[in-house]
Amino acid sequence: MAVKTIHYINQFYGQIGGEDKADVGISVLNGANTLGKQIEKAFNGEIEIVETIICGDNYAASHNDEVKNFVFREIKKNTAGFFIAGPSFAAGRYGMICGVLCQAVAKELKLPVIAAMNEVSPGVDIAKKDVYIVETSDSARDMKHALSGMARLGTKLLKGERIGLPKEEGYIPRGVRINVHEKKRGSRRAVDMLIAKATGNPFVTELPMPTFDHVPPAPAVKDIKHALLAIGTEGGIVPRGNPDHIEAHNASKWKSYSLVGIQTLKAGDYEVAHGGYDPVAANANPNRVLPLDVARACQKELDFGALLDEYPVTVGNVTAVKSAEKYGHEMGLMLKEKGVQGIVLTST
Repeated sequence: MAVKTIHYINQFYGQIGGEDKADVGISVLNGANTLGKQIEKAFNGEIEIVETIICGDNYAASHNDEVKNFVFREIKKNTAGFFIAGPSFAAGRYGMICGVLCQAVAKELKLPVIAAMNEVSPGVDIAKKDVYIVETSDSARDMKHALSGMARLGTKLLKGERIGLPKEEGYIPRGVRINVHEKKRGSRRAVDMLIAKATGNPFVTELPMPTFDHVPPAPAVKDIKHALLAIGTEGGIVPRGNPDHIEAHNASKWKSYSLVGIQTLKAGDYEVAHGGYDPVAANANPNRVLPLDVARACQKELDFGALLDEYPVTVGNVTAVKSAEKYGHEMGLMLKEKGVQGIVLTST
């Protein structure tokens, strides 16, 4: 008999709309939608999606607890025995809520769950120790592989079968160590790998180490007394009302705002859009995060040539690495085009 399943998706896969509909609240569809039917087919009759929960990415990012409690109620109401989120690939806000929901359902309701994401998704770090996440590429072009991986691993979870190693099952490593039996003892395997490496032959390490991008420091400003400088922040200091709706978590954009004629950022005229720190002090004095007051004082003292009449801003709170790289590149191009030779970029 097919296991009753609840499926969570965002507004895009729910066929409500794109980023323009990211603020829509929670809605429910009886049964499976188009994506859900593909998932049911991949599971070959092992599951029945009795309900599809749809929510906009912005709304979910700002209402985690509400969405979680709603999912819990629907699971209990339908006596569901399985929960699926996504697949979300490399999405930031979508991946985050998928991770949050899967972790919560697994830990609090003790039900099997499955998700599928790219390793850069912020949802991975949140949930990987508690749930299995099928590894995907960074886009929906990988949908066929993602669904087959979810079905293969999800079926094993439903049947209580042994789950193999990440490379065998296609899930993201969870940081959990398990004992396995090998034909060769450790010393023999180590020598074999060393010989293979020394002779230029392929080998696979049993202890992969993380790799990090090397970002060389920018060169010093040659003539700061005559340089055009800028200030910017990922701390979410925006004009009152957050006119461009920069998200408190998993920001989907960055914006630039004018500083023409402004000597200091006044409380009430600016506010914090960031959802990752206590905003009280920064709302009372926005210059604590975006130091315009100090920049103007240094400008009067002729410590540098001029200050750019606008500032770039985004929210770095659990924003996907790939998104952050994109925003940084775009900001850099904008500043370079305007002749900026250096920037004070603050973080929270």
